[in-house]
Amino acid sequence: MLRVFIASLLFCHTYCKLSEDYVEKYFVQFIDHFNFLGQAGANGQFKQRYLISDKYWSKGKGPVLFYTGNEGSIENFWENTGFVFELAQKLKGLVIFGEHRYYGKSLPFGNDSFTPANIGFLTIDQALADFAALIQHLKKSMGADNCSVFAFGGSYGGMLTAYMRYKYPHIVDGGVASSAPFLTIAGKRPRSEFFQTVTETFRKADSNCPSSVQIAFTQLMDLFNSGKEGLQQLEKVFSLCEGQMTRPFLEKQMIAWARNAFTLLSMVDYPYPAKFMADLPGHPVELACSYMQVEDKLAGLAKITDLLYGKPANCHNLYEEYVSCSDPTGCGTGPDNPPWDYQACTEMILPGGSNNITDMFPHLDFTLEMRQHYCSKRWGLGYSRLNWLATQYWGSLNDIKKASRIIFPNGDLDPWHTGGVLEDLSDSLIAIMVEGGAHHLDLRGSNPADPKSVIDARNKITEIITGWMHEDHMKKMF
Repeated sequence: MLRVFIASLLFCHTYCKLSEDYVEKYFVQFIDHFNFLGQAGANGQFKQRYLISDKYWSKGKGPVLFYTGNEGSIENFWENTGFVFELAQKLKGLVIFGEHRYYGKSLPFGNDSFTPANIGFLTIDQALADFAALIQHLKKSMGADNCSVFAFGGSYGGMLTAYMRYKYPHIVDGGVASSAPFLTIAGKRPRSEFFQTVTETFRKADSNCPSSVQIAFTQLMDLFNSGKEGLQQLEKVFSLCEGQMTRPFLEKQMIAWARNAFTLLSMVDYPYPAKFMADLPGHPVELACSYMQVEDKLAGLAKITDLLYGKPANCHNLYEEYVSCSDPTGCGTGPDNPPWDYQACTEMILPGGSNNITDMFPHLDFTLEMRQHYCSKRWGLGYSRLNWLATQYWGSLNDIKKASRIIFPNGDLDPWHTGGVLEDLSDSLIAIMVEGGAHHLDLRGSNPADPKSVIDARNKITEIITGWMHEDHMKKMF
């Protein structure tokens, strides 16, 4: 996803200052915060990792800037969220990044964390409780009881930031929920919308690009239907490893693999070179579309897959580079794959498939019934609770209006933005649209190639948070 939604390799872009120095620490958490009688595991506890820096902090006075870690190792988010450090320098803040349970080194049951018997403690409520307990502990232990706390997060992490402010307003004084697709993940947006929005991102780069992509995929599928010679040609054009062409469901796997390249390119369509999800040049969507401005559209499609996955030294392994799961936008390929797959099977409803009508991709369905069948087979889930996220948190903009002090930045190039908050809901529920911005561009560190829109967005966020700090200070004085 949302993913940050979301691949296994997340690094800092070329021009940013690579990670401020941090201290890695651990805090003992309950595996089950909501069962007072019987805790899970040997002692019912695990060590949650967090990263902390007081480099800019005016102790006891500056704000606590807390990143609500999402689906990956926390140091990856530390290295890709430079705006928080810039804000800490301006506001003299304490920076803390909390790692999400079941990701990175915060594994409640160690190497056995992802078994069906142990993974059930992976829920949004448990993760938020971890963050709340950690913040309370650090405020007390570091002499920050009178300091305002502001949460930050991108994608799924942005959802967690907003939920934190909503559920624990006495702990979190405000939040920046960037690129957070609340309505999509609650299952309240059209399931065909995501790949339609991916298509529109490519159309903005080149109006002819989607039709060229459709032609290329048609040629790909024609080769699948032309027997052994067609498969051999596909193997050659796409530099595929031998032995894959006889595997079952190969056509679906290859379409999903190729479609995933477009998904990730649209998410990280940054105006400068970046190594976030892949090693990419600036404006990668524009570059991808230039590959389609040739007569041989299939060869152009192969170049696009090389752009995302990297030109292989030997060959592409479709099954290693893209792992099918409960999230059609990808669960990643490393250790973050099982927990995200489980989350996408339980509380969160990820988008459906592509249809070749509203989007540029071949028809590749992923209905709610297909989701349930997969999740039952993979995790033993006997039924689906499709309305649970909307019940415990938000399923509509009217639900979100019950909250306060949350900023919602979204980029118009980000395929997730249509499921987010795109207009102000109150004086303290503020939407910021970043024109020409991809997935949580606003949270990344400043770059000379940044568009004016993201510079203005960061300035506005800084201004709003400074105002909230002043309000908090005045309340404490009286």
